[in-house]
Amino acid sequence: GLWCYEILFKGEQHVFASLPQMERGVAKVIGGDPKGNNFLYTNGKCVIIRNIDNPAIADIYTEHAHPVTVAKYAPSGFYIASGDASGKIRIWDTTQKEHLLKYEYTPISGKVNDIAWTEDSKRIAVVGDGREKFGSVFLWDSGSSVGEVSGHSKLINSVDIRQKRPYRLVTGSDDTCASFFEGPPFKFKFTLRDHSQFVNSVRFSPDGNRFATAGADGQIVIYDGTKGELISPLGGEKAHSGGIYAICWSPDSTQLISASGDKTVKLWDVGAGTAVTTFKMGNEVMDQQLGCLWQKDHLLSISLSGYINYLDKNNPDRPIRTIKGHTKSIQCLTVHKSEGRAYIYSGSHDGHINILSPPFLSLTFVSHYWDAETGKNDCFKGKGHSNQVSKMAFNEANELVTCSMDDTLRYTSISKKEYSASDVVKMDFQPKSVSAGPGGLSLAVCIGQLVLLKDKKKIFTLDNLGYEAEVGVIHPGGATAAVGGTDGKVHLYSIQGNTLKDEGQTLEAKGSITDMAYSNDGAYLAVIDDKKVATTYTVADGYSVKNEFYGHHAKPVTLAWSPDNEHFATGGMDMMVYIWTVGDADQRVKLPDTHRLHHVSGLAWIDEHTLVTASHDASVKQWTITY
Repeated sequence: GLWCYEILFKGEQHVFASLPQMERGVAKVIGGDPKGNNFLYTNGKCVIIRNIDNPAIADIYTEHAHPVTVAKYAPSGFYIASGDASGKIRIWDTTQKEHLLKYEYTPISGKVNDIAWTEDSKRIAVVGDGREKFGSVFLWDSGSSVGEVSGHSKLINSVDIRQKRPYRLVTGSDDTCASFFEGPPFKFKFTLRDHSQFVNSVRFSPDGNRFATAGADGQIVIYDGTKGELISPLGGEKAHSGGIYAICWSPDSTQLISASGDKTVKLWDVGAGTAVTTFKMGNEVMDQQLGCLWQKDHLLSISLSGYINYLDKNNPDRPIRTIKGHTKSIQCLTVHKSEGRAYIYSGSHDGHINILSPPFLSLTFVSHYWDAETGKNDCFKGKGHSNQVSKMAFNEANELVTCSMDDTLRYTSISKKEYSASDVVKMDFQPKSVSAGPGGLSLAVCIGQLVLLKDKKKIFTLDNLGYEAEVGVIHPGGATAAVGGTDGKVHLYSIQGNTLKDEGQTLEAKGSITDMAYSNDGAYLAVIDDKKVATTYTVADGYSVKNEFYGHHAKPVTLAWSPDNEHFATGGMDMMVYIWTVGDADQRVKLPDTHRLHHVSGLAWIDEHTLVTASHDASVKQWTITY
C-alpha cells in the first residue's frame, strides 16, 4: 500500500519549555510537588511541569481550551488540578505520560485565580471571578458542594486550606479583606480587615499553626491557624515598600518568603517578625517579583520577565541560577554549530531571540540561544527587535540575520552575543522573510518589495513585482535567488553583480507558497504551499519537478533540510511534522502531535538524526529521527 513506508515516530528527546506567562500587577501562583521533585506553572493554554533539581527536564499539559491560570498538585501527588480563564477545572493524572483526564468541573463562571486541596486529596476549593459567586468548595470525585465560599464583595485572589484537622479555609480578595471558614462543610466565620488594599496571597503554614495574608499595601499579617486570631504583622508597619504578590512558608513552618513589586524577595523569621535576608532582584520594571515557591532546599521566585530565579540564602544579590527562555509564541528557529556544539536560536512573537545550547532548555523582542547538550540557554544582550521576529538565518560571517515586524533587519554577531545599533538595517516596508547567501549577500522579502543586501548594506531593490512575494532564498552558489508568491509560483532571479535580474522563469507550485529552502548542497529546491503539498525541484535539470509530497491535513508553514541533503522536514497547522525522502515520495517519517494543540512554527536540524521543533506554545523540542 501507499503508506507502507510511513514510520510513526515515538522518541522525543528533550522539551525546552516556555517560561511562565506574566502580566504586570498580577500574582503568579507556582504549584509545588508534595514529593518535592517538580514545580508547576502556566503559559497560554499549557501547564508546564518542570523538575526542580534539573529544570531542563520538562513536561507540558495542553488539554485546556482556554488560557490556564493556575495548577496545583493534590497532596497525594497522583493528580493535578488546573483551572482556566473560563472557570473550568480539569483534574488529571500525573503518573502517566498521557495525563488522562479524571474529572472536569466548572465551579465558577470566570477566571480561576487559585486552587487548594484538603490534605486527604478529597476536597478542592477554587476561587476567582464569576457572576454568581467568587468561589466554590467541592468533592473532587463528584463535584458535590462541601460548603460555601461567601463573605466577599469582589473577586477572590487566593485560597488555602489548613493541612491538618480541624480543617480551616482562608480566602483573600480585591475587596481588601480576608475571610476565615471552618468545616467541612465549610462555613463563613468572620472577616479579617487588617489590609488597606487588595489581598493577593493567603497561605497556611505546613504544620497548620499559623496562616499569613499578604497584600498590595505591602503588609504581611500572621494569624492563629485554628482560631483565626491576629498574632502580628511582619516587619512592623510594612513588610515591603511595594505590593506583595506571593508568599510561601518554609517546610518547617518557622520562616516564609515574600515576593514583591518592589523588586525584592524577603526571607522572614516568623517568630521574631523580622526579615533575615533581602534578595534584590534588579532595578528594572521586569524585575518585579510576582510569584514564589519554597520546596525542599529550593527557594524560587518569578520575575515579571518570566525568568525563574533560584535564590541563594548565602548570596542574596546573585541567584544560584536563573532560567530564561520564551514567554511568547515562537515564530522561527535555526541552528548554528560552533566548536563542535550545536546552538538553537529561536525568535518570538515579542521580538525576543533565545539561544539554547544542547541538551536544550530555554524572549524581550529578544533572540534566545540554547545549548543543545545541556539545555542551558540565554538571550542576546542589549536592545533588540521591538516586534515579532519573523525569520532568521546564519550568514558566513557567523552572524544571525533576523527580520522583524519592526521593519528592520539585524545582523548580530554570535561570538559577541550582543545587539549593536550599527548592525540594524531599516527597511522601507515590513520584511516577511530573510535569507543569507555566500559573499556577504542577503535577500529580504518585504511587503511589495525585494531587497538585496551585501555586507549589511542595501545594494538593490525591486518594486512592482506583479505578484505578492512571501518568502525568498538565495542558492548556496550565490548566483540565483528564488522567491515564492501567493500566486502559487516560484520566481527565479539571477544575482548579477549588485543586481537582481528577473530571468522570466517561474516554477509552478500547487498553491500560495508558505516556505521554501534550497538543500545545503544546492542540488534541490523544496517548496511548501497552502494546498498542503510539498514539491522538490532539481536545480541542475532546469528546476524540473523531482517529486511531490502529500500528507499534511492543514497548511504547512515551515520547512528545513536535513544536513544529509536527502531528507527535509515540514510542519504546520495540523500540528504534524513529516520528514520526507527526496528520492521516494512514499517514504516518510511522521511525528504526530509534536506540540499538542499548537501548530508547528519552526524547524531546524542539529545533525542528520536530530530535529528541533518550535511552536506557538513557546516551547522548543528536540527529536531523534531514525530512518
